[in-house]
Amino acid sequence: MTVSKVLEAVSSLSLANAAAPAPAATNPVEADGDEDEDDDENDENSPDAKSGDKKKKKKKKSKKKKAASLADTPSVKKTDFVQTAPPSIPVSHQFNGVYPVGQIMEYTHVDNTYRTTSEEKRAMERASFDEYNEVRQAAEVHRQVRAYAQQVIKPGMSMIEICETIENGTRTLIEERGLDAGIAFPTGCSLNHVAAHYTPNAGDKTVLGYDDVMKIDFGTHIGGKIIDCAFTMTFNPVYDRLKEAVRDATNTGIREAGIDVRLSDIGAAIQEVMESYEVEIGGKTYQVKPIRNLNGHSIGKYHIHAGKSVPIVRNGDQTKMEEGEYFAIETFGSTGRGVVLEDMECSHYMRTFDVQHVPLRLPKAKQLLNTINQNFGTLAFCRRYLDRLGEKNYFMALKSLVDNGLVNPYPPLVDIKGSYTAQYEHTILLKPTCKEVLSRGDDY
Repeated sequence: MTVSKVLEAVSSLSLANAAAPAPAATNPVEADGDEDEDDDENDENSPDAKSGDKKKKKKKKSKKKKAASLADTPSVKKTDFVQTAPPSIPVSHQFNGVYPVGQIMEYTHVDNTYRTTSEEKRAMERASFDEYNEVRQAAEVHRQVRAYAQQVIKPGMSMIEICETIENGTRTLIEERGLDAGIAFPTGCSLNHVAAHYTPNAGDKTVLGYDDVMKIDFGTHIGGKIIDCAFTMTFNPVYDRLKEAVRDATNTGIREAGIDVRLSDIGAAIQEVMESYEVEIGGKTYQVKPIRNLNGHSIGKYHIHAGKSVPIVRNGDQTKMEEGEYFAIETFGSTGRGVVLEDMECSHYMRTFDVQHVPLRLPKAKQLLNTINQNFGTLAFCRRYLDRLGEKNYFMALKSLVDNGLVNPYPPLVDIKGSYTAQYEHTILLKPTCKEVLSRGDDY
């Protein structure tokens, strides 16, 4: 399939009605037994043919009930277009102002089953449509950019080239405009034992190899509403089982998440699934370990880590998820010790979210802080982004901002050398009637 066809297929996707959701997820619209309904209609010699009409009416009624929240959403209409490679047609030009709904999943907790058909909850969702639509636009950008990235990224590409491919695509499809829309945080492309927070600085000569395990973690946002989504790329099939373990664990976390669910219960379910996998690499068998000091997290407006952590191991945290919250459900699996430490040259930085005014003596530090405030606000950035803005000789100024607590550094997080780590992540929204996996695609 050509890249343009892949992107066209992705852009037209309304995931709430997707024909093939990811393995661990359940789409309530599909769970009605449409195949059985078709069989009843087509098989005139069926033993139940006489009662077929009643059965069909019953199923249609059930379908309406389960799709209640979708009935309140305006229909998505895709305009005719042929996406370019690299992608250059903004998402706003592809739709009629209404963007594809993510994967819809019913709440399974017994206390939440009433939400599906509650008129009060449905009214709350209708009132929030504009908010949902904006974050769905960011999700559609993510789907299209990653579809292209997965087609063109190959061994032999430099890490800078890989990141710029993703970032340029994001800027174009989201129509980057300051703090109103754009990249939510630096593109992570962590390799092998490096689990997270690596993006190349200027001059980095690292090249992707055939035997590398690369975590691609990038974010998009509209008006500070963030989509945080990641996947793992490999070229050697020996790592397929490792990716499968982590993808299954992430889907488990998504399935378990919901209003009033305790965070530790989600972590326990994730741990059980991930540790059930073994992988064989280089003639040696490893149990896949969850990286216990990496977590999913709640997401706020312009606030990537908004306060709640979603563990990937059982940890006793009795904090509950709440209605209206956004969460990044992400899991990391490792063939190493399952614990990461900070190491290597730092590239990721982020202005402290709730920092008070701090007087700065260094004029260059004041100027750099002004650049950060205007271009990133409290969104994460990297040194390449400062270079792109024309900032020069800013190392002492950046250190001053860090030393004064105005900016936090986020160095790469690494497991033991020689180990391999994988990551999968989706952003979910706990809506009043159901949860929506906003970033779900037909790829994962």
